[in-house]
Amino acid sequence: MAGYGWTPELDELFAPLAEAGLLPARIVRVDRGQCDAVLADPETGALRTVRFDTRRVGDADMINCPCTGDWAAVDLHAQPMAAVTALLPRSTAIIRKVAGKRSDGQVLAANVDTVLIAASLAADPDLGRIERFLALAWESGAEPLVVLTKADLVDDADFIRADVEAVAPGVTVLVVSAETGEGIDVLRACAPGTTVLIGQSGVGKSTLTNALVGAEVMTVQQAREVDQKGRHTTTTRELMALPGGGVLIDTPGLREVGLYGGEGVDLAFADIAELAEECRFHDCNHHTEPGCAVRTALADGTLPQRRMDSYLKLQRENEWIASRSDARVAKARLNKWKAITKSMRAAGGPVKR
Repeated sequence: MAGYGWTPELDELFAPLAEAGLLPARIVRVDRGQCDAVLADPETGALRTVRFDTRRVGDADMINCPCTGDWAAVDLHAQPMAAVTALLPRSTAIIRKVAGKRSDGQVLAANVDTVLIAASLAADPDLGRIERFLALAWESGAEPLVVLTKADLVDDADFIRADVEAVAPGVTVLVVSAETGEGIDVLRACAPGTTVLIGQSGVGKSTLTNALVGAEVMTVQQAREVDQKGRHTTTTRELMALPGGGVLIDTPGLREVGLYGGEGVDLAFADIAELAEECRFHDCNHHTEPGCAVRTALADGTLPQRRMDSYLKLQRENEWIASRSDARVAKARLNKWKAITKSMRAAGGPVKR
């Protein structure tokens, strides 16, 4: 299982579960109460993929439910089918807000080392969306890596890369072409361990996956010539072994990238955070306060207004998520208190806070 990311630390963590007769497996695909997971055959040691029932670990919770990349304890002898009985603690997790007005979170992938953010050079990269992906990646605890695909279709790749590097402080930005092989070897070297590939439909994720895996494992559809927008080729998150070691998780194109709170925004906008440290007041809101280094940078063009607007927008989203989370906690406490009160009254006892 070492090729799939199993470590001595995981072996030690799993020891009590092994004593109970369970086996370690890595989830490679999840589908409606079931999952496919790879494990070492207890008799031969050969790796094989088995389908498991995941309902024992509660897949109603969209964050704590089994997901691609999870390490699981499985029971091959469970009836009526083999089952996942527990999940190991996650080292990292990519969590986004679900689509729409709900504030719930959805886990996209777990135990990831590198978040590979793909953007196409065939159209002007959406810098705001890249910033959003970077915030999502930093918040996961994994290392972000931006890959500009379809380099064979443009002549100004280096100029575009410079623009992207300006909104990705501290992040490596690579230019690649899956068609010609340009940059693919460098990309493999920069993404060891477990890598998850995210991006919009049409940016070339499936083609890039095939290039990294070294086989036609994903169906490829052409982006529309008018606007370079693509259709969903990948329909589920799937983990695949790479020929040189490590694994890759391919994901469906993300139309909405809602953030789910945390410090990812500050990490994605580290340049603004550094400027803020130079402000005269430590609680500067960067509006009208004197000695504001951020407003000075905006005035002299050092900090583009577009980037500041993007930062403020993502901050507002985080504040909204935080307020909704606080409201959920308060509601849960109230419901618990109501249940206790009702129970005590039914029993005829005193109700004390």
